[in-house]
Amino acid sequence: MKLYYNPLSTYSQKVMIAFNEKGISYEPQFVDLMSAEGRAAYEKINPLGKVPFLKPSEDWQVPESTSIIEYLEDKFPSTPRLIPAAGGDAARQVRFMDRMADLYLNDPIVELLFQKLGLRAQDADKAARARKHVSMSFEHYNKRLAKQSWLCGDAFTMADCATIPPLYYAQTAMPFDAFANVVAYWQRAQQRPSYVKVRAEFEPIWKGMMSQRSAA
Repeated sequence: MKLYYNPLSTYSQKVMIAFNEKGISYEPQFVDLMSAEGRAAYEKINPLGKVPFLKPSEDWQVPESTSIIEYLEDKFPSTPRLIPAAGGDAARQVRFMDRMADLYLNDPIVELLFQKLGLRAQDADKAARARKHVSMSFEHYNKRLAKQSWLCGDAFTMADCATIPPLYYAQTAMPFDAFANVVAYWQRAQQRPSYVKVRAEFEPIWKGMMSQRSAA
C-alpha cells in the first residue's frame, strides 16, 4: 500500500497514527506541497491535491483521512480496533467525535495558525469563529476527559487519532493551558508510541521552519 502524505499535515498524521496503532505496514510517499513542481506532480496522482491519499493497489484508491481509517478497519479486522466492532452507540460516538475533531478543532486551529504565520490573509471574522469553535472543543473535551483516559472511554480510538495532531499546533495557535484535563490528555498522547513515531518525523521539520522564520 502506498500512502501519499506530508509529515506536517494533521490529517496525514491522523492516518499515520492509525497505521501505527494497528501495526500495518505501508509504503510512504512524501508529497512536497510547498513547491509548485511537487504539487503539480502530485496532482497527476490525486487531482484534488489533498493528503493523505491511500493507494492499496494501482487500480484502487482511498482519499480522506477518515475514509482511510475506515478502510483499514474493514480490511484488517484482526488488528487493534479504532472503531468498536460491535457498532451501535459506541461506534457512532467514535465517528461523531472524529468529525467534531476535524471540523471544530483541526480546521479552526489550522486557520488560526496560518493567519498567525502569515500563510493566509488576516480575516478577523474567520479568526473569531475559529477561536469560538476551538474554545467550545476544549471545554467539551475537558468535561469528557474528567473521568476517562481517551475521548471515547478507556480505549484509544479514531477520535484520538483525529484530536492529537492539532493539539501540537494549538500550542502555537491557541494554547489549552487553562483546561487541566486536556493538558493531562496531551501528556498521555505524547507517551503513546504510535504518536511518538509520527512526531519524531514532523517535529524537526516544523522546528526548522520556525527557526528560519525567526531568523528572517
